[in-house]
Parts: sequence; structure tokens; C-alpha cells
Amino acid sequence: MTPFSYFDAFASRYEHYKDGRWCYEDGCIYRGLVLLHKATGEARWRDHLLRLTGPQIAADGTLQGFDPDEFNIDNILAGRCLFHLADETGDPRYMAAADRLADQLAAHPRTQAGNYWHKKRYPEQVWLDGIYMGLPFQVEYALRRDRPELIDDAMAQLERALDLTAGPAGLYMHGYDAVRAQGWADPETGRSAAVWARAVGWLAMALVDLAELVPERAPLARTKALLDAVVAQQAPSGLWPQVLDAPALDGNYEESSASAMFAYALLGAARLGLTPEAVAGRRAWEALVSTRLEEAKGVTRLTRICHVAGLGGFEGVYRDGSPGYYTREKIVADDAKGVGPLMMAGAEVVRAGLAAETA
Repeated sequence: MTPFSYFDAFASRYEHYKDGRWCYEDGCIYRGLVLLHKATGEARWRDHLLRLTGPQIAADGTLQGFDPDEFNIDNILAGRCLFHLADETGDPRYMAAADRLADQLAAHPRTQAGNYWHKKRYPEQVWLDGIYMGLPFQVEYALRRDRPELIDDAMAQLERALDLTAGPAGLYMHGYDAVRAQGWADPETGRSAAVWARAVGWLAMALVDLAELVPERAPLARTKALLDAVVAQQAPSGLWPQVLDAPALDGNYEESSASAMFAYALLGAARLGLTPEAVAGRRAWEALVSTRLEEAKGVTRLTRICHVAGLGGFEGVYRDGSPGYYTREKIVADDAKGVGPLMMAGAEVVRAGLAAETA
């Protein structure tokens, strides 16, 4: 089975991640489908997207299960598909839905420095995940609605977040607590203690997407520097470890979702001219396809994906953000947080002319 056949089969059997409620996990798949449709022009990717989003978006733009008062930055990500759907269909429901998400951002609580809280239940915290969840949507929305002040705000938030989360070896720490209230936060810097690969993956994808959306405003030098730092951590296998800067850490393993994110970011950066070549991204793509797409009982699945990781209290457990914590989270197959980015990387492979076939 080619990876593109796998994407088609996965999308055909995919069920909404949270019982149909608007969420970022579905948004990862939607983003992959959008980029595959743009790269290939094949109707199947658009058709999957229309089928999956259809029950979630009402005629007036209401989003199923979406509560703006939760102030959950994660819920913004899925909104990026709305712009493509609006272009493809001309249906006003999609920009009406985008307006609802933008309304949440307009009221979203911020740190004193001006960065969005990650969630209402994670007050005063900035996570790398949230940069990808919110800022590219805000910039794309600003371009659609001619709101340049929203681009100014997004770029200012990005620069501050990079300063606040800067870590070792040109990499970035998972989170930052502006008031140092969390046990995981360093009392002096406010930063968490580990370089989690998927968090850096979210950041890398955000930076490359922003470089494409607003190249004249994006922090291109910092983007290039991060990608160089990521390449420096790539294992001989072509993949990356769960705790990015500690490959020898007991229990560390090469994790698929972050590796897919880096493949996408590196391939996209090469297309945009931010890096001189796409060798590292292609190595990652080929490693994921050859070693992590595994067939069992007639079904192909993407394996070795960290199910979830975070900071602070969640479902009665306190996540301390230590390097060892990240090695203990559950490992699963076919999670949207891995498959979606692999779809995105596949779209870049097509755009680069590297795909022998997409059937």
C-alpha cells in the first residue's frame, strides 16, 4: 500500500476524535486533507473533508460542540480548513464559522505581556502547541478580512513566545508560566524542564506556515535557526526522539508524530527557499513510510505515536514536565496528531515532485 492509499483508507474509516465536537485533533486531519487536495488536485481529498466537516458546521456558522467561553486555543486549529472550503464551495457558512473563531480570539485571555493563555483552565501559560493552534489561523483570517492589525498582533505574540521558551541547542521548551505558579515551571525563567519533540514540531510547522503566509513579516532567521537545530538532532534512522535533546535518556524512543511534523516543516522550508535542500525532510518521510506504516490483519496503521502529553493537572494526574515524564505517556497507532502531519508531509512530497505515485 502506498502512503497515499493509506491516507485515503484512513480518511474513509476516520471517525471524529471527540464524538463530533469541534477539536484540534480533527483539525490535524482536515489540514492534511486540505494540503493533499491543493497539492494533487484530486477530488477525493476534498470529498473526505466535506464529508467529515459537514455535520459540524451549521448554515449560520455554528460549530458543533464549540464553546468560545472555554477559551481553548486548541479549538482554533480546525478553523484553517474553513478558508479552503469557502474557496471551493462559495458557501458563506465557512467564513461565518471563521468569524466565530476569531471572536473567541478577540476576547481570549492573555498574559500581561500580551500572549494568549493556552486555555482558560491553564491560566497564564504559553505552550508551544498553542502557537500552531492559534497564530496561523489568525494571520490567514486577517488576510481574508483585511485586518492587518491582527497580523501585527500575531507576529508580536510569536516573537515574545520564542523569547520566553528559548532552550538549549537552539531548541525550545514545551511551556512557560508567566506567574511561576506551576510546579513544572522554573522559578526564575518560568519555563518547563524538557524539550518535547512534538511541541517543537508544532512550533516548526507554525513558523513554516507563517513564512508562507506573510514572508515579509515572519521571523525567517529564527525559523532557519530552529530548522538547523532540528536537523542536528535527527537520528541515523531519519527520525527524532521523543525528548529531543536527550537521545540517551532512559526510555526515550523515536516518535512518529514529531518526526512527521519535522518532515513537513523541512520539506516546506526547502520549497520556500528557507533551507538549501530537502534531504533531511525526505529522509524523515522515507523512514516513516518504510518503518512506521505497519500492516496487521489487513489494515495499515501509523505506529509509535505519543498519545498525549501536557503540563500540570489533567484527569487527576500531575504532569511535571520532566524529561522522564514524556517517556512514560501512552504510545498508540493511527492517532490524528501523527496521521495529519504525515498527510501534510505527503503533500509537500507531491509538490516537490518526489512522489512516484499517489494512488
